[in-house]
Amino acid sequence: MTTNPDRGSQPGRPIRLTPVAPGVWLVILGGGVAVLGPLFGFLIGTILGTDRKTLGMSPIFLFLFLGFLVAGAGLGTAMLGVRRILRHRATT
Repeated sequence: MTTNPDRGSQPGRPIRLTPVAPGVWLVILGGGVAVLGPLFGFLIGTILGTDRKTLGMSPIFLFLFLGFLVAGAGLGTAMLGVRRILRHRATT
């Protein structure tokens, strides 16, 4: 069996790779952070327990609130990605 190093000359359907639009990865990253932020905040607060107070609050409440702030930043990142996608579609 012989191998042909020049595979471009073989018959068949050509493969055309197209890059994703600018901003798609921002949407994926921002959406993931928005979903996982409150979950990790609740997890960390639960691990610390309710016995001690931090800044006069239960750690569950405090870290869940911080998780919501992180989720808001993730939503902002996702919205920036959506804006980049829409601007790219308008120029093409």
